[in-house]
Amino acid sequence: MTRPLRIGLSPRILHHPPAELGFRNKTLQYLEQTVAHWIMRRGVLVFMLPAIESGGVERSSVRISDYVTEIDGLVLQGGADVSPISYGETPLRPEWSGDRVRDLYEMELFWECVVQGKPVLGICRGLQLINVALGGSLYQDIATEYPDAMLHVDSALYDQHRHTIHIEESSRLAELYEANDKHVVNSIHHQAIKRLGRDSIVEAVSDSDGIIEAIRMRGKCYVTAFQWHPEFHAGTSGLLDSGPILDDFLAAAKEQRK
Repeated sequence: MTRPLRIGLSPRILHHPPAELGFRNKTLQYLEQTVAHWIMRRGVLVFMLPAIESGGVERSSVRISDYVTEIDGLVLQGGADVSPISYGETPLRPEWSGDRVRDLYEMELFWECVVQGKPVLGICRGLQLINVALGGSLYQDIATEYPDAMLHVDSALYDQHRHTIHIEESSRLAELYEANDKHVVNSIHHQAIKRLGRDSIVEAVSDSDGIIEAIRMRGKCYVTAFQWHPEFHAGTSGLLDSGPILDDFLAAAKEQRK
């Protein structure tokens, strides 16, 4: 009997939990339930991959390569900002400093997947992290650095904030969806790709301002990423069906383990 696919999910990291959670002076690593369940609906096993930090787990005991060997694919979920330090800039504001610890861990995970040929899917922050890993940069804050852009985040509406995207012709996304090139997605991000990373192509942009909404890496390894949260689309009418995105990724995961 063929075993189920094993998909690794990078953790969100809470370095300073609120006191009411009862973890004083501790660090929490966690995942958001919706993204795990979105993947699991296809009969896939999801494993969170706790970060390895210096002073914690000895690298001789657990290595990133060991993690990647045991999974069939990796999903980089959303969360805290990517640190501007990770793409050679200084934070313009303290609140945009991001999570450098998570950046370093996820970039190491990403490159190990590329080396081992394991497919990678990035969501929101995951898209930005992949772009930075490929040598690109980000708008630290869209409203500040690209004032002509539409509003890409609304704290009151959260995942109910939406806009249309244009899927590029001849892209893999165009193969997955109907010819109509305008689709509605959610929008929950104040950062975005500024300089596109090397060896990657744009597959979708925001219809009104050209902000990059989806990318794919060239080469043999399957790497794709989306600025929106496809896991929040499941079962929601009027939004781009997230099923084809997930099925394409899982097909690549199944193919690589042959």
